[in-house]
Amino acid sequence: MPEPDVPFAAAPLVDEVVLSPGQLAWRRFKRHRLAMASVVVLAVLGLAVAFAGQIARYDVIQQDMGAMLAGPGTGHWFGTDNLGRDEFARVLYGGRISLLVGLSVALSAGVIGGIVGSLAGYYGGWADNLLMRVTDLFLAIPFLVILIIASRAMGGSVLDIVVILSLFFWMPEARIVRGVFLSLKEKEFVESARAAGARDAWIIFSHMLPNAMGPMIVNVTLGVAAAILAESALSFLGFGIQPPTPSWGNLLNDAQNFTLIAPWLVWFPGLAILVTVLAVNFLGDGLRDAFDPHQELRGEP
Repeated sequence: MPEPDVPFAAAPLVDEVVLSPGQLAWRRFKRHRLAMASVVVLAVLGLAVAFAGQIARYDVIQQDMGAMLAGPGTGHWFGTDNLGRDEFARVLYGGRISLLVGLSVALSAGVIGGIVGSLAGYYGGWADNLLMRVTDLFLAIPFLVILIIASRAMGGSVLDIVVILSLFFWMPEARIVRGVFLSLKEKEFVESARAAGARDAWIIFSHMLPNAMGPMIVNVTLGVAAAILAESALSFLGFGIQPPTPSWGNLLNDAQNFTLIAPWLVWFPGLAILVTVLAVNFLGDGLRDAFDPHQELRGEP
């Protein structure tokens, strides 16, 4: 007798692999070749400026009076300035200051903007209106003019420049975090935490901020490039890091009078700024794609 038809459910041939959000983000990030190359470039640059004392053959203030305005060569790889100082050493040591300012400003502005944006987005109402009007007020202030006045009033130390730039870089972060929090506070996990009696501070820092870290990390990364450019512009105008402390901006400022007879004094600090800013921006683009939940992994197994 024929056997009765029995519904048959085929077992899956391959078990589905469930990836965590971090693993998915890493997969997306690896597909961004420019971002991966930028990580390598920034790592090499960071190691070079960190070990500048071991890499550079000359001290940053050491003068060679017999080789003033000497061109690039085996003795001085990047040439020398008008005082006979080795330009390669000055670019490396200047990178320490410029990168330190960029990272410090981006992180400080990220913290300030994250706090302001999270409070505005979570509480809404009058708190949102007050904090966003303060944000709009800072956005309406002429950026470069206030930076020049403040830097001249406070001085030109590294700490002064970091504080001044941090006060004017937190507004975009605040707006981004506010928008994310306005969306997150309507989610089920926030409602569940609130119904369970969790305090507002616990909900903000333990439940909502971790879910907003993607956009925050991207914005902080891009803020590094913006801060480096702002510090370089201030130093180039003579209102930033003051000599004898070198930075890429004041190296360009020192080279203004020698552009035609010693163009290498402009080439190498300018190239360092260009490469760093491009690498940071490509890294930010890669992180944006990695943290985008709607980004598809085409071609991935």
